[in-house]
Amino acid sequence: MKFENAEEKRIYMTEQPVNKLVCRLAVPTILSMMITSFYNMADTFFVGKINTQSTAAVGVVFSLMAIIQAIGFLFGHGSGNFISRQLGAGNMEEAEKMSSVGFFTSFFAGVVILLVCMCFINPLSYALGSTPTVQPYTVAYMRIILLGAPAMTASLVLNNQMRFQGSAFYAMIGIVSGAVVNIVLDPLLIFICGMGVAGAALATTISQYLSFLLLIIMLRKGGNIRIRFNCFKPSVHFYKEIIRGGIPALFRQGLASVATICLNHAAGVYGDAAIAGMSIVSRIMMFANSALIGFGQGFQPVCGFNYGAGKNKRVLDAYWFCVKFAFVVLSVMAVIVFIFAPQFVSVFQKEDAAVIEVGTAALRYSVIAFPLSAWIVMCNMMLQSIGKGLKASIVASARQGIFFLPLIAILPRVMGLTGVEACQAVSDVCALTISIPLGLGVIREMREKD
Repeated sequence: MKFENAEEKRIYMTEQPVNKLVCRLAVPTILSMMITSFYNMADTFFVGKINTQSTAAVGVVFSLMAIIQAIGFLFGHGSGNFISRQLGAGNMEEAEKMSSVGFFTSFFAGVVILLVCMCFINPLSYALGSTPTVQPYTVAYMRIILLGAPAMTASLVLNNQMRFQGSAFYAMIGIVSGAVVNIVLDPLLIFICGMGVAGAALATTISQYLSFLLLIIMLRKGGNIRIRFNCFKPSVHFYKEIIRGGIPALFRQGLASVATICLNHAAGVYGDAAIAGMSIVSRIMMFANSALIGFGQGFQPVCGFNYGAGKNKRVLDAYWFCVKFAFVVLSVMAVIVFIFAPQFVSVFQKEDAAVIEVGTAALRYSVIAFPLSAWIVMCNMMLQSIGKGLKASIVASARQGIFFLPLIAILPRVMGLTGVEACQAVSDVCALTISIPLGLGVIREMREKD
């Protein structure tokens, strides 16, 4: 739908039936997330045609990209959550100031990441989990990926701010366009231009800047708040709100990066094939999780607008709809992936039987616990959207921080390579035990207020 101004959008977001509203907003966000994940997978697919070391290098650098994305999500989710609540309450001026603070701060943060990481690129490659045979490929890939850091952080802010304003369709156009360009450029630069793993990195960086430019253009449509430098007025108040609303996303994404680094080190004990196999599984599960996260992102603006407007019943109706629907879909996906796990892994690496063996086992362990993510992810997104920063941060940290990090240190010692492969599934089960009481407590509070 087209809106002339923010007031029209506020009325629409707080009065339309919530189930239809969530689905309408979720379609473009699911497409955005899945296509973004798909072009991340494209690097793994095409690089897998070069050699095992190149595949492993992409997996190693993926943890750094996750850190960069975590910074973008901090400012994007933090500012976006605040903006949606202010628009729901009718406070346009505060929303405009937050939009500019979130955007410009994230861009400057991307520049700092670029400069610092370039200065320490060789030791950084080993810290991320490279082995001596993988390290040259890691540096070649990382050096070019870092050039896109400012565009990556700023694009995530633009995408999330538009999404939290209910303009998921326009955000999708910017993200999807960059993804398509990346998929086209990958084989061209890797094989035809003979750039190898550096070609995959260049394709990704070009696509990031294209998405950045398109998102700036899309921001001018759909009644969205305009970003202006004269509205960039940093203050303790705004940064406190960014931290409160964005720290769960930072924890979720940042700890995912730390978890990937620890996973690379744990798998590296068993050779390059183990790193490559786990890297493939990480990309496959990221693609599957992207659909769930995209669905949850359709719920977040509905949650933020209605919570800001004091309509708690609509928030809870939308939440339960999302949890039930997601659980059924994830259960079906888990069965399919479990049965055809070898085929999924062999899409990315057909030549190395050891990679396929590790990847198949890890993928099957991962999908066993996959349906549990319906509650974990939706609970995290609800808590984050209504400003329950501490509780949201605990839930966000549980899967790949509170439980995963100790488990990845313990399980391989007890179970060997199987401990590496099964670690994420065990962590997911443990995370559910934390997210259920935290979520139910807040649900009870909203029911009492209503």
